[in-house]
Amino acid sequence: MIVVENLNYSVANAQILTDVSVTLPKGGITALIGPNGAGKSSLFSHIARLLPMQSGRITVDGMDVAPANRQELSRKLAILPQQVHFATRLTVKELVQFGRYPHCQGRLRAEDHEMVAASLTAFGLTALADRFLDTLSGGQRHKAHVAMTYAQDTDYLLLDEPLNNLDIAASRALMALLRRLADEEGKTIVIVLHDINFAAQYADHLVVLKDGRIEREGAPVDMVTGALLADVFGTNAQVAVVGDTPFVMP
Repeated sequence: MIVVENLNYSVANAQILTDVSVTLPKGGITALIGPNGAGKSSLFSHIARLLPMQSGRITVDGMDVAPANRQELSRKLAILPQQVHFATRLTVKELVQFGRYPHCQGRLRAEDHEMVAASLTAFGLTALADRFLDTLSGGQRHKAHVAMTYAQDTDYLLLDEPLNNLDIAASRALMALLRRLADEEGKTIVIVLHDINFAAQYADHLVVLKDGRIEREGAPVDMVTGALLADVFGTNAQVAVVGDTPFVMP
């Protein structure tokens, strides 16, 4: 599990995160949700060690993230940040191979090639393996980056707004795949989402942030309510529950 203790973060005179303490369970999908500027990506970036720790402590299965050896940490956490820059003349297969770097430092062995092939298959990219990234659609390219993260073969996958710029079909397909990885392969997936309905439908656990603080957390059916939408998101939209899944009505 991921344990965040007394995390504070500020930029200049602006307080971004204030005394954030939260435990993200091992296994399943945990979604970080909240309005723009709530601190979701800042919390994510601290867990992923993309931002320096100013105060507080974060551990992953007991490993202290801040002083951890980079290679050791990269065998525990696979990270896809919100902004990803890519070399256009890489092929899809070459990109996915980068996910194996923590294990082989660029000298791919048989097991690394097997994991790359499995990643391409899992994400439906085998037919595109030899295509250059700049010849793909935005959705295909995005899927390739997630496949690279999966190829790292870690217990934890951290994805910051992976549905950005994806249409509804691609978004549903990606979330369904992540759900399968959690259910069938025991992956722990921490994901930043803006779409509450996707979070409610696919996540096991929601962490709701507002103004840099943890507002509440729990199962989607308990969290996604009219009161949450009013108190946290400032909207009076209604919520319908179908089975155990809440949906925010348009």
